[in-house]
Amino acid sequence: MTDHTTTINQNASHPKGLYVLFVTEMWERFSYYGMRALFVLFMTKALLFDKALGSEIYGSYTGLVYLTPLLGGYLADRYWGNRKSIIIGGIFMALGQFFMFLAGSFYQESYAAMLMFTGLGLLILGNGFFKPNISTMVGQLYPAGDKRVDSAFTIFYMGINLGAFIAPLLCGYLGDTGNPADFRWGFLAACAGMILSIILFVTLKNKYIVTPEGEQIGIAPNSAREEKGSEAAPVDTQSLLIWGGVFLAALLGFKFYGEMDWVGSFIFSLTIAAPGYIIGDAGLSAIERQRIWVIYVAAFFVIFFWAAFEQAGASLTYFAEEQTNREILGTTVPTSYFQSINAVAIVIFAPIFVWIWGWLGKRNMEPASPFKQSLGLFLLALGYLVIALGVKGLEPGVKVSMMWLVSLYTIHTFGELCLSPIGLSMVNKLAPVKFASLLMGVWFLSTAAANKFAGTLSALYPEPVVSVQALESKQAELASAGSTITLLPENFNAAEAAQIEGQSVIPLEKVNLASIKDESMKAAVKQHVEANLVDNPKTFLGFEILTLYDFFMLFVFMAGASAVFLFVLSKRLLVMMNGVR
Repeated sequence: MTDHTTTINQNASHPKGLYVLFVTEMWERFSYYGMRALFVLFMTKALLFDKALGSEIYGSYTGLVYLTPLLGGYLADRYWGNRKSIIIGGIFMALGQFFMFLAGSFYQESYAAMLMFTGLGLLILGNGFFKPNISTMVGQLYPAGDKRVDSAFTIFYMGINLGAFIAPLLCGYLGDTGNPADFRWGFLAACAGMILSIILFVTLKNKYIVTPEGEQIGIAPNSAREEKGSEAAPVDTQSLLIWGGVFLAALLGFKFYGEMDWVGSFIFSLTIAAPGYIIGDAGLSAIERQRIWVIYVAAFFVIFFWAAFEQAGASLTYFAEEQTNREILGTTVPTSYFQSINAVAIVIFAPIFVWIWGWLGKRNMEPASPFKQSLGLFLLALGYLVIALGVKGLEPGVKVSMMWLVSLYTIHTFGELCLSPIGLSMVNKLAPVKFASLLMGVWFLSTAAANKFAGTLSALYPEPVVSVQALESKQAELASAGSTITLLPENFNAAEAAQIEGQSVIPLEKVNLASIKDESMKAAVKQHVEANLVDNPKTFLGFEILTLYDFFMLFVFMAGASAVFLFVLSKRLLVMMNGVR
């Protein structure tokens, strides 16, 4: 790379195409995060799924959402180009949100779950065509070596998070009302956001989404961009068969020896096979192969970041709902609103990070991408450490100040700004042109694995349980005193109760205390119930989780260890980047 390409005017304004992609992605993310803010609440409050099942479905959905960009990236690279992929993906996602609206409209019917899963399938497929292709187009707006690219991805990331900020507020206002029938209106708003995204992209793309030389971006397949007029490179059938066999072997191994579900087995198997297929391409030069390895190593550590970060949509939503005091001036803040904290913090702090990276860049002091990402992991661990200290020794049923959750989300925002937009920029700069969208798909594939892993970890969320026998004993005592209070839930089925060490148990939150009007009696019953809580340990790699403190410390150790390892490897990765920073 010559001095000329690395000293392009950094004071030049960003191309207008960046802001077209900004608003297109903003409304698409409004659609995604609006639905996500309501998703686990809809499953547990309207469809009456339990937390563990809700967490697993959430993990499978968000995992597959980030898996399908591999397919979308492949088709765009070889056949469709970015633009066609984005439009098709947007249409699928709008249909998916409409099916979520139908599921919310008929939530009491037996087919509501089928409508929901249909909607999830369309959202998963549509996101695969949309997400990797719009991210790839950002980098194509700039000439090679332009240092504005990092700032451009951070600005683009602000668009993502502006949509993510508005979405939980509007969709939560409409859907998270305490009435299960209202979830549909939140889903309908998400559908409208997706339709608006498609309209903006279709009407503005030809005028503004162009290269610095004025050529249209995203019409031709990316594999034809290396040499003008060339055709897509032929598929390496032998390599495809080899890595297809690796995928099948890993799939069966994860399923039958790792005891994973089919979705998790599929995601983790593809996380191994797809990168192997790309790195084995015979047409790669030694430098290209080294740069791809840097993407893979960074993607591996990103798995641990997003697995902890994405607790926002599952376990941290449960925490906000049940363990957080949400009262402000006599008004209860909807649980879904907390998912806007991260987004509004990004909108506020992203310009500051843009300025910091720019200021350091002008002085040749800007850290390379791997160092920024290790810092992001460290900040993630710090956020969980803060909330772990806040809940240490917390008794069941006691609620903490919402400032603990606000602090966690804010610190996580700083970590995200160090890792996520920088990662997108890094893939764009390191990926060979013919694999531009496919490697962006691989980057999102690591996020797919992370999201599925997040659902598995969220299922470890400690849930206090109480002995059914103790409840029945207290209920009989109350009945002998002439009380008609029923402590067990109305739909309780003894045969379906969970079993721990031979005892039947139910979650503490499902014990019926609301019908007790006399406060002294309620206090006495509550004391009896809490005295009969049953230890409900969950374990992960030998780490026993009994309390919220244990649960949050798991993420402190996981993210902290990842930060240290990535920092140690960063110098070697910098060498393998061969001049790209």
